[in-house]
Amino acid sequence: MFARPRAPRSGQGREPPLTVHHLNQLLLVCSLVLLVAVAAVRISSRSGLPSLLVYLGIGIVMGQDGLGHIHFDSAAVTQVMGYAALVVILAEGGLGTKWKEVRPVLSSAAVLATAGVAVSVGITAAGAHYLVGLDWRQAFIIGAVVSSTDAAAVFSVLRRIPLPARVTGTLEAESGFNDAPVVILVVAFSTAGPVEHWYMLIGEIALELAIGAAVGLAVGLVGSWGLKHVALPASGLYPIAVLAIAISAYAAGALGHGSGFLAVYLASMVLGNAKLPHWPATRGFAEGLGWIAQIGMFVLLGLLVTPHELGDDIVPALVIGLVLTMVARPLSVVLSLTPFRVPWQEQTLMSWAGLRGAVPIVLATIPMVNGVDGSRRIFNIVFVLVVVYTLVQGPTLPWLARKLRLGEKGEAADLGIESAPLERLRGHLLSVTIPEESRMHGVEIAELRLPSGSAVTLVVREGKSFVPLPSTVLRRGDELLVVATDPVRDSAEARLRAVAHGGKLASWLGTDGADSGGARSGGPKPGSARSGGSRSGGSR
Repeated sequence: MFARPRAPRSGQGREPPLTVHHLNQLLLVCSLVLLVAVAAVRISSRSGLPSLLVYLGIGIVMGQDGLGHIHFDSAAVTQVMGYAALVVILAEGGLGTKWKEVRPVLSSAAVLATAGVAVSVGITAAGAHYLVGLDWRQAFIIGAVVSSTDAAAVFSVLRRIPLPARVTGTLEAESGFNDAPVVILVVAFSTAGPVEHWYMLIGEIALELAIGAAVGLAVGLVGSWGLKHVALPASGLYPIAVLAIAISAYAAGALGHGSGFLAVYLASMVLGNAKLPHWPATRGFAEGLGWIAQIGMFVLLGLLVTPHELGDDIVPALVIGLVLTMVARPLSVVLSLTPFRVPWQEQTLMSWAGLRGAVPIVLATIPMVNGVDGSRRIFNIVFVLVVVYTLVQGPTLPWLARKLRLGEKGEAADLGIESAPLERLRGHLLSVTIPEESRMHGVEIAELRLPSGSAVTLVVREGKSFVPLPSTVLRRGDELLVVATDPVRDSAEARLRAVAHGGKLASWLGTDGADSGGARSGGPKPGSARSGGSRSGGSR
């Protein structure tokens, strides 16, 4: 098929390992995997199972025991690629974390992500040692690896149930915070020699967390200030700049001997709550990158596992998972959250909602890279544990939430508002989309009562745009273009959010949209719009 190769000339070697033909094959395989993975999201949303299981299945099918017969056994490559994917996933999670939901539960989530992790590690390690027979080093590695939770896995099965803000905020903050101490513990347990001087290990963890937090907050604040004061020539550059700033926080934190994972999460959270220009576009870009990172990481992990080797580790994984799910996680939640007077119903749900996702399987590659005895068995146990207990917990979470009467009370959908700064005009364009459940449906333009200096200039309805009259009635699905001068930009957005949550009688009902969650606040806050609502009509 190929011509006979000629003798290589001086400085000419053999054919390079990667050619354009190989690239074409690689692009075809990757595109097909992505298409299957995208379709799997639809399947998982209907079944209530996290899509990570489907991604793992794709990797297993492509692996050496599957149809693809791809032989891949590099734990080092998996660890590096897994770390890179986790940085993107944490950045996307931080950008989507709402400060108004995290702020009230910040202290409780921090305790759950530190002291709660310690309780979970100790109990799980004891179960692995006494019930399964692993030595203490292997037991502590497994205990540390499986103590990290994954909010993406939790919310992928709870997306149809509106949970109380305290539950969602705690789960989001815990999953963002607990990766950092868990990574430090796994690395410490996987190093050569016994772990001595526990107080020094605790001090090291505290120092790395402090450095990571300082770097993340500093990078986030400086980055958000810069993006607000520098007008980029194209809107598509804002998402790139935001992700670059977030990833630089990880690199700076890690190079500064701190926790890079905590740094990237905090920097992203600061950026995500800074009201940056073109925010919906940035959010969509980050979400897309997060999906690609999850798909690539899980497929790679599926390739790394060897299914025919899992048989002997199924029972140990089930036993350790039972200890983790029924004893370690509930006890860590109770000990961490009871001092904060969290109701027992919410504690019960958060105990069962401790789903494991990407992080444990990636962290299980660390002892493999460091050559720890029995590291392959540790990886297999963690893999089986994550898959089995995700299958058990995922579909039952919505049922448990309903039984505990959490999430039965629906809330009005929030608005997606995109701000485009008009630098020369010292004004802003607010692009507003009215969602299905918004109470802005049925409100007239005049009844919005926007502050002086702002006005609705255009409405797009069913693909047609028109300039509205004061008597124009807004409908679900309408897109509004609101022009606001710089001094009243925040007040205009606050008023729009207030009407979206409270309808025509927003101010009379005490609804305040200053933080886009004012429907929960119970009354106006300083600095928010306090325009009176119309007395005619109901809240819808």
